[in-house]
Amino acid sequence: MSAGPDFVLRPWEMSDLPLVREASQDPYIPLITTIPAHYSDAAAEAFVRRQWERAATGAGYPFAIVRSRDRRPVGSIGLWLRELPEGRASIGYWMVASGRGQGVTRAALCTVTSWALRDLGIPRLQLFIEPWNTASARIAVDVGYRREGLLRGWQRVGDERRDMAVYGLLNTDGTADGRAVTAD
Repeated sequence: MSAGPDFVLRPWEMSDLPLVREASQDPYIPLITTIPAHYSDAAAEAFVRRQWERAATGAGYPFAIVRSRDRRPVGSIGLWLRELPEGRASIGYWMVASGRGQGVTRAALCTVTSWALRDLGIPRLQLFIEPWNTASARIAVDVGYRREGLLRGWQRVGDERRDMAVYGLLNTDGTADGRAVTAD
């Protein structure tokens, strides 16, 4: 999938191990994802295989975010379908330091959001963002998500339970581009 002129979203590949290595060195990404905290080729390969398994079993759609000009992966975004029977899905994303500040996270979130709501017809999407993560919250709001509340002690992050702000977007809401999500 194209995420604008500069980035594409594609399934994970074993060639993405350098991205897993860079993400494992980030102080935060391994705390909130299944990225290995201590890199090894075996652990990184297991991470990529988990992404394939999630897609194969219908648990979700994990994508590597890849820069078009040099085909370098710089992050990840996933649409997770665990709560689809209740009419909702969640999106999670992360970006390594070398990919931040280029608008890629916003483009990837906008792309997956539009695809999930318009093409897949999912009624509700959710994001869970730590209250201190103002950059991620700003991106969510820019794409059209609304902050709906604070979930106290919602998620284990490292060795502690942390609060998460929940952001939601319904397929009947307008998006950042001002268009209705569902067809008339």
